[in-house]
Amino acid sequence: MAFSRLGLGRTLAIVALVLSAVAVLLAIGAGPGTRFGLWGFRTGLGLLLGVLVGGAGGVLLGTIAALLGGARTMSVAALLLGVVTVAVPLSFALRGRSVPMIHDITTDTDDPPPFEAVLSARGPDANPAVYEGPAIAAQQRQAYPDLHGLVRRDSPAQAFDRALATARAFGWTIVAADAARHRIEATDTTFWFGFKDDVVIRIRPDGAGSRVDVRSLSRVGRSDVGTNAQRIRRFLDALQKS
Repeated sequence: MAFSRLGLGRTLAIVALVLSAVAVLLAIGAGPGTRFGLWGFRTGLGLLLGVLVGGAGGVLLGTIAALLGGARTMSVAALLLGVVTVAVPLSFALRGRSVPMIHDITTDTDDPPPFEAVLSARGPDANPAVYEGPAIAAQQRQAYPDLHGLVRRDSPAQAFDRALATARAFGWTIVAADAARHRIEATDTTFWFGFKDDVVIRIRPDGAGSRVDVRSLSRVGRSDVGTNAQRIRRFLDALQKS
């Protein structure tokens, strides 16, 4: 009986470790595979489901194997590895549920800066570049009430130079920098999946100073999981300190 129990525990530990290892490989490959064009973004995101299933299986079977007492080191390794891999898609999903299903964020919902120079690069399958109006604006205001234009004391020309330097410091690809109109268009590429999001920065006179408005739009995906709002917030924080 003891031998049977230990044998079962060892078998489950091996299976658990295999499941956790597969989950790790999927987690590692999902993003870069999408980034370098090996598969589409939907496939890349779908692989995260495999990460969740494999990691959860590793946790469950690793726990059972540890309780049975067979190959305890292996079962604990599978359990811990499974927990780490499950955390990746789970945190992604929880973050997605905490924000609205929108992908177009702007500091001026009444008069959002339009895109011009980046339109040709977005492609026919990209999300529409035309702002979708009051319904999206209402969701944004509820989710991100802190997002608004940045008012500066310097002139629009000076603010333009600061904004351009900040965008370059962030590593964005500058598509257009119109000093006469005080407009900047750029593209930011996310680190892991390589998703491309387009950004437009508009600077207008505001009394004796200037107002900087920013709009960030994802090319693909219904939800940006909060990425565009975070990008705008980080940019304006950096610009304010410059």
